[in-house]
Amino acid sequence: MATDRGSVAHFERAILPHLDAAYNLARWLTRNDQDAQDVVQEAYLRALQFFDSFSGGSGRGWLLTIVRNTCYTWLRKNRMQSAAEPFDEEIHSGGAASGNPETAAIENADRRVLLAALGELPVEFREVLVLRELEGLSYQEIAAVAGIPQGTVMSRLARARRRLEQQLANELKKEPQGGL
Repeated sequence: MATDRGSVAHFERAILPHLDAAYNLARWLTRNDQDAQDVVQEAYLRALQFFDSFSGGSGRGWLLTIVRNTCYTWLRKNRMQSAAEPFDEEIHSGGAASGNPETAAIENADRRVLLAALGELPVEFREVLVLRELEGLSYQEIAAVAGIPQGTVMSRLARARRRLEQQLANELKKEPQGGL
């Protein structure tokens, strides 16, 4: 266990900078802010406990693998509860960059539709999309984090993007047409 002063300092330098990425992945997988915080805390404790096995390289990838595994353990234990909880897109929506209130309202509506559609994807699709599009991981890094072949990453990404596109197109068809 990484408990001596040097190990803890090395852990802090190598792993703590990736807290936002860990939370982001946990948030999208658990679909709940409090659960994501709990999962990340548990993942960081596991990472600290097993830091001696970290061989260097990508601390981010190593940590995200632990977060992913912790999330899936949590989901198996809590699947019935988490399936019924709605995705709260307000947690991740930031303020609009535009000073124009009308533009800000449109951007917020677009963001809500996109986040809701992403939240509706099956977890294995949501996972690869979050790691690729939001966290910027390469296919190889995603394969390592998810423990799947790189070809599977590519096919899941393609399917996830198609499903997301279909969901967004269906949502656009639902919107009332008309003008002022």
